[in-house]
Amino acid sequence: MRTLGIRHLALNVSDPQRSKAFYQEVIGMTVEWEPDPDNVYLTSGGLDNLALHRAPAGAAAAGQVLDHFGIVVPAPKDVDEWHARVVSKGIAIAKELKTHRDGARSFYFRDPDGIVIQVIYHPPIGAAEAARAKVKAKKKP
Repeated sequence: MRTLGIRHLALNVSDPQRSKAFYQEVIGMTVEWEPDPDNVYLTSGGLDNLALHRAPAGAAAAGQVLDHFGIVVPAPKDVDEWHARVVSKGIAIAKELKTHRDGARSFYFRDPDGIVIQVIYHPPIGAAEAARAKVKAKKKP
């Protein structure tokens, strides 16, 4: 069965408004829908959806554990540009820039609740996006 990939992520956070500001300022996301101060839905352009929900009391004790989530970028140089942006905002780097054996390049940092975010160039996704862009360009009149 085909999917369109993981395009939605929901996070329990301690302060949705603080997290909203972080994801807007650092990642550049915009609000898609904000039904109330405890629930915010963000997007980076309409193909994804990040839901921020106020964590219920005792949520950490419930056993829900997230290692990290990744933001995919089109090219290795984009990872370096994101690294410079995050550092310029005074955010500590959790794992420094690294080129992996498969050609991927990434680094990690944390949001205000300590959730780990990976910025990554992933070669298979990069190749698929490049191929899709070529097809799209050929179809233009």
